[in-house]
Amino acid sequence: MPVFSLDPAQTAWCAQLRTLARERLRPLAEKAEPGRVNRPLVAALGELGLLRRLFGAGALELCLLRESLAYGCTEAETALALQGLGSYPIVQAGTAAQQERWLPEVIAGRAVAAFALSEPDAGSDAAALTLKADPDQGGWRLSGEKCWISNAPEADFYSVFARTTEGAGARGVTAFLVPADRPGLTGTALDMLSPHPIGALTFDDTPVTRDDVLGEIDGGFRVAMNTLNLFRPSVGAFAVGMAQAALDAAIAHTARRTAFGGPLKDLQSVAHQVAEMATRTEAARLLVHAAAAAYDEGAADVPKRSAMAKLLATETAQYVVDAAVQLHGARALQRGHLLEHLYREVRAPRIYEGATEVQRTIIAKELYKELYAKESHASSHSTAEEPNA
Repeated sequence: MPVFSLDPAQTAWCAQLRTLARERLRPLAEKAEPGRVNRPLVAALGELGLLRRLFGAGALELCLLRESLAYGCTEAETALALQGLGSYPIVQAGTAAQQERWLPEVIAGRAVAAFALSEPDAGSDAAALTLKADPDQGGWRLSGEKCWISNAPEADFYSVFARTTEGAGARGVTAFLVPADRPGLTGTALDMLSPHPIGALTFDDTPVTRDDVLGEIDGGFRVAMNTLNLFRPSVGAFAVGMAQAALDAAIAHTARRTAFGGPLKDLQSVAHQVAEMATRTEAARLLVHAAAAAYDEGAADVPKRSAMAKLLATETAQYVVDAAVQLHGARALQRGHLLEHLYREVRAPRIYEGATEVQRTIIAKELYKELYAKESHASSHSTAEEPNA
């Protein structure tokens, strides 16, 4: 069912998370080198029980967790989300041995996970990936590249998606759990706009066995899509958290800053801008909550709702952060300012886990699929009611 408001317990928990992010996690984030895995921060997420909570959460709880952490410390939110993204293929499709080996380490914050799907020529078009898995003595040898992989090359293991059947599109992809110390696996860090760690991986005849398969052979695309369907609404929640932080900063600034004989808030153009920012942020939040609730209920239209939530929330966050920068003026462009940080952070979510254009494509496909299903049902129902000649 649609979620239009949170209950008091949920609201209190979100407030606690915001305080925790600001007081306990942000100091760890500020000490780290941008673009590198912050292991003390990951360890703190484990010690505070947030990683354990992540793996026991439904989609709505995951969204509340990500939004609240993003509001107080985007680096903590990202570190937590990347642990989930890299590990969820093991949660949903891993063997008992794989789960026993890696999940306790991830939950404790001792092992860093990564989701290795994107390639130089196959980013949003995941079905077109070309990393080869060539048969070899009962297993496979991986050859090729992955690119724009969060936590690479510093992760301890990777959920890797490789082509096991040529010419089969999405039906020829297999998911593998690949520890970082496998022979032939190397990586390099990429210098990106956003401050979280992203890198490229090279696989040079890297060996994997049937014990490394996640799920079924040639069934890896489903593993990837199930992971993304869960995390897409929560990417929206991450965006909403940033939008809310920017909105609150803009409200506080325009209430105090004087210009043209009075506070900025008394200028109609400013007041209307803030109202628009607040309305869009709340609309995005509600759509994210609705998509998460649909996922938790097992609704049939989860792909459409997830795509809508990510689309609206990430585009809204970009708008709100940009508007907040404009209202602050030059001070918001200074290194170390909250909005300077958010401005660099907010751009990437419109691209990763399916770019905005891909979300629109998904939404359109789902809408036409619903139309054809209704027409087919109506046609079969009408035929069944026709009298015999």
